[in-house]
Amino acid sequence: MKPLPPISRRNFLKLTATVAAGAALAGCAPKQSTNAPADTATTALKPTIPPSPTQATIGTTSAPPEPGPTESEPTEASPTAEPTPTNAPAYMAVAHGPDPAAITRAAVDALGGISSFVAAGYDVIIKPNICTGYHTPEYATTTNPTVVATLVSMCLEAGAERVRVMDYPFGGTAKSAYAISGITDAVEAAGGEMHVMSQAKYTQVEIPQGIDIRSVDIYPDVLEADLLINVPIAKSHDATRLTLGGKNLMGVILDRGMMHYNLGQRIADLTSLVQPELTVIDAVRILTAHGPTGGDLADVKQMDTVIASRDIVAADAYAATLFGLTGADIGYVQKSADMGLGTLDLSSINIQEINLG
Repeated sequence: MKPLPPISRRNFLKLTATVAAGAALAGCAPKQSTNAPADTATTALKPTIPPSPTQATIGTTSAPPEPGPTESEPTEASPTAEPTPTNAPAYMAVAHGPDPAAITRAAVDALGGISSFVAAGYDVIIKPNICTGYHTPEYATTTNPTVVATLVSMCLEAGAERVRVMDYPFGGTAKSAYAISGITDAVEAAGGEMHVMSQAKYTQVEIPQGIDIRSVDIYPDVLEADLLINVPIAKSHDATRLTLGGKNLMGVILDRGMMHYNLGQRIADLTSLVQPELTVIDAVRILTAHGPTGGDLADVKQMDTVIASRDIVAADAYAATLFGLTGADIGYVQKSADMGLGTLDLSSINIQEINLG
């Protein structure tokens, strides 16, 4: 086994974290960068307000909550009960609208804004799904380039020193896949960097919480960056039913083949190591069949939706509903919940749905 890479503060905190589910769900505060002076990082970060276990709605939603009592219908609730503040940061945000940039910004803003994730001087990695160089963006096999570029812009606006975008395609070269997906042009126009992941750099790292796999060859920058933003596209997959946030993390390891034995548990094990601080699911267009590579526009459905959460399990569980499924129907989502990496119970969390027309 190769020696561990130099451990960044982000990686150290992950490797020493407890397995408790409550701690996993409460661990929403962004970490202070070692690249920035302490006073700068502290003033740049907003405090994280624990989300309410109730569902809130902003604007018009595609699935409004059940109607509750109005002012004309007094309730028998205890006079000491207090309503959930409507301006509290959401546990999850689901934004709908025709402009991918606008709904991406709205979803992250509802979580407390990008400055609750990024401090001055941060080294940020954004991990989209750029699986192949076969198809242009309208085929919904790769993450929407506008969603990715918007996140790049937001991070730089918040003071990030460097924002890199990377994936390990399994079809075509990285450079060709980056270009054909439309992500290269969009990211570079936004001021970010497209980074090719060198095979020589992968390092074997232990997975302390792993149940079925206890180590993996991983791209070390993913663990060492100050912030990792996971940006999958929601699409079908022949082996896992759906590719969502957890499945997208397979793009940071060297040997994807070994993951296909007990795939659901092994993806959950990998998730326990990587633990992205922010998951933004692109559902602008979704691929409903013949994934992950697709190729038939008849399988593409326009949804004009972006989902964002600090909780990868909850984000994946919500995205599954776009396909008529639940998180429990997706093996790696259920296994991740079993490991305490997030919640499947969407009724217990504060979800803000935002409609931008």
